[in-house]
Amino acid sequence: MSNLPEPAPVVRLPDGTYTYADQLPAPVQPGPVPQVIQHIHHAPPDRTVQRIALGSGIGAGTVAAGVYFGPLLVGALTAIAANLALLAFLAAVMAWGVVTVVKSVGGQDGANAVKNVGKARKSLRRR
Repeated sequence: MSNLPEPAPVVRLPDGTYTYADQLPAPVQPGPVPQVIQHIHHAPPDRTVQRIALGSGIGAGTVAAGVYFGPLLVGALTAIAANLALLAFLAAVMAWGVVTVVKSVGGQDGANAVKNVGKARKSLRRR
C-alpha cells in the first residue's frame, strides 16, 4: 500500500535505449508552410576588381593575397606615418626647447646667436 503513482510502462526505442512511455516526444504534425517574402534593397557587392583580375589570367590565389595583404599594407603604412609624425613633433619640441634655453641662458650673446642662425637659414633658402 504505497502512495506512489504507478510508473508508466517502459518502452524500448529504435536506438536500443529505454524510456518511459509518458516521456515520449509528441509526434510532429506538419503545419501550414509560411509564405516568406524577402525584399532586398541594396546592391550586390562590387566585385569588379576580382572579375578583372580573374579575367586577365591572374589566379584566385593572387586575388586572395590582395584581399588579405591589402589591409595589412594600409595598416603598416599608417603605423609608419604615425611614428614619423611623432618623431617630427618631438624634434620640433626639442628644437624649441634648445632655442629657448640658448636665449635665456646666453643673455644678449644667446639672443644674437639665435638671430644669426635665423638669418643664415633664410640666406640658405634664397640660394
